[in-house]
Amino acid sequence: MTINIKKEKDFSYKDFSKSDLKVKLARLARICENFKIPVLICVDGWESSGRGYVVSQLTKELNPKYFDVDVSNKDKKDGDYSFIINAWKDLPVQSHIKIFTHSYYSDLFENPSYTDNQVEERISEIRNMEKMLTTNNTIIIKIFLSIDEDVQKQRIKDLKDSVKKPFYISSIDKIQSENYKLYQENFKKILSMSDYDFASWNVIEANHMKKAAKEALGLVIDQMTIGIERVGNQEKDKDRTTRSYDKKVHILENLDLAKKLSKEEYKEKKNKLQKEVADTMYELYNKGISSALVFEGVDAAGKDGAIKRLIKEVDPILYRVHSISAPSQEELSKHYLRRFYQRLPQRGYTSIFSRSWYGRVMVERIEKLAKIGEWDRAYDEIKDFEKLLVKNKIMVLKFFVVIDKDVQLQRFKDRESIPDKQYKITDEDWRNRKKWDSYIEAMNEMLDRTNLDYAPWIIVEGNDKKYARIKVMEEYLKYAKKFIENN
Repeated sequence: MTINIKKEKDFSYKDFSKSDLKVKLARLARICENFKIPVLICVDGWESSGRGYVVSQLTKELNPKYFDVDVSNKDKKDGDYSFIINAWKDLPVQSHIKIFTHSYYSDLFENPSYTDNQVEERISEIRNMEKMLTTNNTIIIKIFLSIDEDVQKQRIKDLKDSVKKPFYISSIDKIQSENYKLYQENFKKILSMSDYDFASWNVIEANHMKKAAKEALGLVIDQMTIGIERVGNQEKDKDRTTRSYDKKVHILENLDLAKKLSKEEYKEKKNKLQKEVADTMYELYNKGISSALVFEGVDAAGKDGAIKRLIKEVDPILYRVHSISAPSQEELSKHYLRRFYQRLPQRGYTSIFSRSWYGRVMVERIEKLAKIGEWDRAYDEIKDFEKLLVKNKIMVLKFFVVIDKDVQLQRFKDRESIPDKQYKITDEDWRNRKKWDSYIEAMNEMLDRTNLDYAPWIIVEGNDKKYARIKVMEEYLKYAKKFIENN
């Protein structure tokens, strides 16, 4: 779709009372509060187009406890990773309205020098995020304020003599004014490329700020009304029972769990491998390659023991282990992937996840903490998430540790009888054991659908702990060295 940002048109809401529109918007905001619907509003546009005034009018009657305005993207740097990772961290929580006056689109709008490939890559990342958010009940409203060249020049001139000049005028104002046609074409391109049926752009002519503010109020009301209806339909879809995946795979049942190492073999290999792991993790740091290591598996399979041996000789400054448990209330109020964006390592460092984002398609699936439509959709969401990490030079390697049912029972009993291990066993472990077959089915599907060339699963036979620990180190080294060569 091509958007003409200079198109003159009648204002749709010119005959409405501004005060009535504000009251109606506040009413819709309360509906979103009650139904825990997050609302994300991007107010972008030309510099000096009146974004601040429009936002002030949008928020006049809103409950200040349930909205906030974010201008941080104006000065925010991408940092270690893609700009979209910062955007994920700034998402609105359930029941809240988050308004950006310089959104995650700002960098694209302000840099007409980006190549077509750079633009397409960033637009693709934005599309994936907005699609995930809308399917997770977020209402996204995007407004672009357009002004004529002479109007922008006059506003900049007026502000030069204002005491508010340092706050409202920056170098980008002057650059846009001096290169109006160049920026106009860039805006048109970005708006057209990112105008989606699930998150469309609303272009408002803002030569007259008061009229533009009234138009914005009306558009936000319409978009929120449509969004609330869409969320209601999505809630029904989450209860569906049909799925596209109908394969019966038996990856875990076909493993040879009898593999083992003698004490002598284990001792001989362990010390050498641990030193090599330490050297390799330091090499990754020197090359600026980050790592996200995922450890999943059957309860009592030995994930934490394998992690402990893997990093035994590594400088603890280089890594952080995240033991993932049930999400907090604050984490539950945002997209389930957001808490993992928060735990990504700094450039060159390693984040190790004992349990991970795969809980969405295992424990949340089996325990019915997520509806069918939610966890079934999550496979593709997770693949997009991991693809984004790898594109950002983060090595993603996933270990799945497996033991058989008899070995699990023995380990459970040992944990109950040995005082120093009793903290490792809970009633929940015994409850999960009763659902062994359901968990194995979910795990098989997860391994089948999310084993990726760029983020592979390494299945680790764990009946013998010594064998499992050595295999984890060997596979880590094999993949890390390959990743270093390719980056």
